[in-house]
Amino acid sequence: MSPLIPVILSGGAGTRLWPLSRQSHPKPFLRLPDGETLLQKTLHRALALPEVTRFLTVT
Repeated sequence: MSPLIPVILSGGAGTRLWPLSRQSHPKPFLRLPDGETLLQKTLHRALALPEVTRFLTVT
């Protein structure tokens, strides 16, 4: 069986989170109250899947 390679989509302007999300500080890099960013949380979930050793981010 081929290994699973999660694809993390990181696109869009993040306008629904304005003024927190803006061009100089995109949504994936926003820190949440626990100190992790949205991108870090997504990466941790993807790497916790069985047999996942790498991932692909599409921006």
